[in-house]
Amino acid sequence: MSNIKTMIEYLLTPLVCERFRNDTRYREGHLRVINALPARKVLGLYAPEIKQTTKQLSSNGCEIIQTDGTHRICTNGKEIIAKFEATPPHSLCYEETVIWGYLINLEKCTLQERLAMLERYIPVLDNWAVCDAYCANAKWMARADKGILWTFLQRWFGSHREFEVRFAIVASMCYFLDKEWLEKVFKRIETLDFNAIASEYKSVKGKPNTAQQGTVQGALPYYVRMGAAWLLATALAKFPEQTRAFVRASQLPDDVIRLYTRKARESFRTRLVDAQ
Repeated sequence: MSNIKTMIEYLLTPLVCERFRNDTRYREGHLRVINALPARKVLGLYAPEIKQTTKQLSSNGCEIIQTDGTHRICTNGKEIIAKFEATPPHSLCYEETVIWGYLINLEKCTLQERLAMLERYIPVLDNWAVCDAYCANAKWMARADKGILWTFLQRWFGSHREFEVRFAIVASMCYFLDKEWLEKVFKRIETLDFNAIASEYKSVKGKPNTAQQGTVQGALPYYVRMGAAWLLATALAKFPEQTRAFVRASQLPDDVIRLYTRKARESFRTRLVDAQ
């Protein structure tokens, strides 16, 4: 983990549980699940602490340590978001990137204002856990104008960066798997050019004995392939006939289909459902 002091590390460090600090095996398990890139510092906070801290920051603000070492008081979530946007992304820890996204979700603003904030946030995504946590908590998407939101997602579907594409996939999975949008989602997934999407991760064979941040066991871009498989497995639970018909006729890579079948078998909603 990096020795860089992060923007609100002083606020987050006291919330790290003692077991993460002192139990090597426990810490390794946490790091293995998150699988952040090696340069991304992980403090060791868990979801409840991150969410509670975000609510407090959104309402009350906090003191920010700026990149030049000086301090500045931010009085609300909007000001903190602005400071995140002005901070070099590599200097933020994993937990700060999650908090940044949660703050965007909590802001009271217009759809266009929120999408503008997202345009500055999405390029910072470099980890599946940050991406998926953001999408799962973006409940405003369920109430947004779906036409405008779908148009916004097309930019990220067309990206050549792994987690920008995964963002579009997971957001679609969470908020567009309904009768009106299902066919559009399937068509967009099928047009993905997996070979044109760059990944900062390295593919390795065999499961390492200790957490090796930045490695995956599968073809790159692994998190885009897994995201597409997850979307299809979720669609199978909601629309089994349509999903099976799409999978049988699609030109998706074989490994994506295998990942989809595995995800379907692992889910309690679809483990008894024929995936193909």
